[in-house]
Amino acid sequence: MYIVVFITAKDVKEANKIAAKLVKDKLIACANIIKGVRSVFWWQGKADKANEVLMILKAKHSCFKAIMKAATLIHSYDVPEIIALPIIDGSRDYLKWIEESCLA
Repeated sequence: MYIVVFITAKDVKEANKIAAKLVKDKLIACANIIKGVRSVFWWQGKADKANEVLMILKAKHSCFKAIMKAATLIHSYDVPEIIALPIIDGSRDYLKWIEESCLA
C-alpha cells in the first residue's frame, strides 16, 4: 500500500532538512514543500495560529513508522503533525516509481 504523508514545519529550512533526510534514507519517494500555509489550531488550552510550511510526502505504508521516527528527531515541534492517508489508486507508472524509490 502507498501513502501520502502530511508534515507541517516551522519554516522551509526545517522542511528541507526533514525531506533531505527522508529521501536520502529512501523512506520516501518525494517531498513537495509548500510555503505560505496559515494554520489555526487548539494548543495548550487556547486557540493559536502560525505561519507554517506543509510537506506532502509520497511513500510506502511499510515506511511510515520509520518516517515518523526520523522526522520527529529533526522536527522542532513538541507535537509535530505527521499523518498518513492511503493512496487508493494512481498511475501505474507513478506507483511503480514509489515502489522502486523506497526501501521498505
